[in-house]
Amino acid sequence: MVTLTDSQKKARRSRSIAIALALAAFVVVVYFGSIAKFAPALFDRAM
Repeated sequence: MVTLTDSQKKARRSRSIAIALALAAFVVVVYFGSIAKFAPALFDRAM
């Protein structure tokens, strides 16, 4: 088992937060992109 120093733990936490934020941003972009792509079709369908 490897023991991490405090600076390594801080670096790991910072990396994890950065990855989480990047993933969340990607999810938001895909979500709004799909809404922008499919929203016009929702209004054109027969009721």
